[in-house]
This record gives sequence, structure tokens and C-alpha cells, in this order.
Amino acid sequence: MTRLMDVPLVRATPESLKGFGEIVHDPKNHKVQIVPWPVKGHRKLDPGTGDEGGTTEGIFACEWQGNELRGVNAAVGGDYVLGYRTAPGHVHLWHINYHPDGGQFFWPIDGQPFVVPAGPPGEDPAPEKFIAFWSDGSFGIYLHPDVWHEGPFPTAPSGRYFDKQGKVHGRISCDLRTELGLMLNVPLPTAL
Repeated sequence: MTRLMDVPLVRATPESLKGFGEIVHDPKNHKVQIVPWPVKGHRKLDPGTGDEGGTTEGIFACEWQGNELRGVNAAVGGDYVLGYRTAPGHVHLWHINYHPDGGQFFWPIDGQPFVVPAGPPGEDPAPEKFIAFWSDGSFGIYLHPDVWHEGPFPTAPSGRYFDKQGKVHGRISCDLRTELGLMLNVPLPTAL
């Protein structure tokens, strides 16, 4: 049986995002950290190499289709089921991922509130340390490389976000249901 683990809802601020990411005020000029590729053995990476992939950007669109929250990330050609709605005001999150090659941010194009669930870096996720960071729609949320997360969750029936992330798009995933027998119960605020 799959159990639900509640995730606290916290307003995204510079203080609350410490260790996870940053507030985005200027989406066109906000820098996305690109991480050099790891090396094998004792030889070091030549200076100025291994991080030239740069960034990619596009629209990350989310929409409720029945009880599924669907996401399409045009920046990397992704099409995902982000979560399931089985209780009013909550999303049950079954999948999380992180990007070892770079950070990622979501900027609310329509200025609507949204939530980004995120957990601390680590080889294995720590579901009990996940936080649902919310924005009132006046700022974006940037996540550092290696931070476990899922895409943005709109508080409305749909949402569009300017997405900027590492172009290589290395992705490490965890199916929470299969691996840990749980889903994260992520709250969506109705009035911010």
C-alpha cells in the first residue's frame, strides 16, 4: 500500500530557499549555474572545459486533465504526469528528479501563484525534508543543481512558466511509489 507523506507549504524567500535555490526577480538575466562534468580517475578536468553546454529555455506549461497534473517542458521536449489530485487543494507527487549538470528556474508568465516541491541534494531523496515552496506569482523560483524537485504546480487550472535550465539536461529520477512506497502530499494554497 502506498502511504502519503505531508509536505509543509512555505513561502519562498531568500531565507527559506537557503540550500535549495534563490528568488528570481529578472528571468532574462538570472544566471543558471552550470556544473562541470565529473572526471574518472586521478586526472583533473582541463580549466575552462566541461561546462560549455550552456542553458536552454522555453515554456513549461502545466494543466489539470481530469485528476492528472500534466506538464510539458518545451525547453527539453519533456511531457510528464507531475502528480495526481485525489483531495481538494493537494497534489500527490509520485516522481522527483534532480539535474547534476545545472540549475533550473520557473518564472510565472501569467503572474499567477504556484508551488515548487523541492528536497535537499543527496544520492537518495529524503522525502521527510521536502518543502513546498510557493510564490504569489510576482517572482520566480530557481533551484540549484542536485536539488530534488518536480516542476511547478499551478494553483489555478493551468499555468505557464518561463523555464531556464542546463542544456545538457542530465536528469536523475526517483519513482517514490516504486522505490519508497509513498507519495508526497503537496498542498496548494487557495488564498495567498
